[in-house]
Amino acid sequence: MPKTQRVLIANRGEIALRIARACRRLGLETIAVFSEADAGLAHLKLVDHAICIGPASPAQSYLNQERILTAATLLDADFIHPGYGFFSENSDFADEVEKRGFKFIGPSGSVMRLMGDKISAKRKMQEAGVPCLPGSDGALPEDPAAAQSICDAIGYPLIVKASAGGGGRGMRVVEKPENLLNAIAEAQRESQLAFGKKDVYAERFLQEPRHVEVQVIADQQGQAVWLGARDCSTQRRHQKLIEEAPPHDICERTLCELGQKCAEACRHIGYEGVGTFEFLYEAGQFFFIEMNTRLQVEHPVTEAVTGIDIVAEQIRIAQGEPLSFAQEDVACVGHAIECRINAENPVTFQPSPGAVTTWLPAGGSGVRLDTHVYTTYTVPAHYDSLIGKLIVHGKNREDARQKMLDALGEMRVEGIETTIPLLSQLLNTESFRTGRVSVHSIDKGRI
Repeated sequence: MPKTQRVLIANRGEIALRIARACRRLGLETIAVFSEADAGLAHLKLVDHAICIGPASPAQSYLNQERILTAATLLDADFIHPGYGFFSENSDFADEVEKRGFKFIGPSGSVMRLMGDKISAKRKMQEAGVPCLPGSDGALPEDPAAAQSICDAIGYPLIVKASAGGGGRGMRVVEKPENLLNAIAEAQRESQLAFGKKDVYAERFLQEPRHVEVQVIADQQGQAVWLGARDCSTQRRHQKLIEEAPPHDICERTLCELGQKCAEACRHIGYEGVGTFEFLYEAGQFFFIEMNTRLQVEHPVTEAVTGIDIVAEQIRIAQGEPLSFAQEDVACVGHAIECRINAENPVTFQPSPGAVTTWLPAGGSGVRLDTHVYTTYTVPAHYDSLIGKLIVHGKNREDARQKMLDALGEMRVEGIETTIPLLSQLLNTESFRTGRVSVHSIDKGRI
């Protein structure tokens, strides 16, 4: 009798639980790795095998490549699923996984490396016909006069960005020419510290753009489809708070044309697995900013409107299976909204680790909660503060908004602070109700 294939889940929290459930539905065995601080995680009761890989510090556990790969060897894994965060976009890790004889659930290291560098990614997207922001052709030169000349030609305001990384690090907005050189130097220093390389480039800075992203999925046989789009404009300091699908008040035909270009770009670069193309949208135009070569936190809103299990499909593709559907089979029905619930003070955003004394989740028709939290669970101070994702699906945007407000009102969490009050407040603002939220709205106090 052939051995049942095993998937090692190289992550923690709600996404580890989400992956474990998908594997069970596919008839695969699961292996969990966990730190000493995570011995009580919910998914450890669901998996077939579990192994502690080190202390609480991520550097000694979830970011320790050798310990993860040793666990995979000891427990005879076939696949390694990185989830999101940690090693999910680490091309060297993906390469090493394949070198050791395992299958990485995601794109190849070379493709990840290509799209992880924003300069090379932008060039590839331009080749594929994906719309990009006007900006420098590659990294800004070291010569100050040459850099000034290039940026003056782009026009102000502009934004200087690190070619590697993300999360708002290595980014500076420049309003006036006289502020440029200082901004470049600051962005280079921050990029060097955060990502180990100081290359930066410049692009036009949009005043009030929305953040719209396109979900794609591609198999090993060269087929690629797009699964609709999401609006992730409700964010603070480049961190998303609320996501929804489909984007409000954008021409369906325009989105379709963009999605088709993204699918073609996947074929152009030889992409495999799930991925997300991120765009800024302003005045009826889309501009590519980056590609996330992994599963996104907000994938459930796309699952809600399409009915497609993105994680299960991602795993099937890694097994060598072709996509189980064609582009014409993808249809978006209704509207979905996701709220990220963090263990943070809703005003100061300071993390709020500690024991959860009460956990009463929301429920009902069209309500989904992806979480690893339960009463008596202790939120550790060592990791990201995300403790759950509340997703609702309604017949239209207003129905979904009202359903989300009801669901947030139903949640009862005690022992720690959470961002639930902030999320309710944001959903009730005139800006959100009318869909007039830009990526700068919260930071500029407009919502």
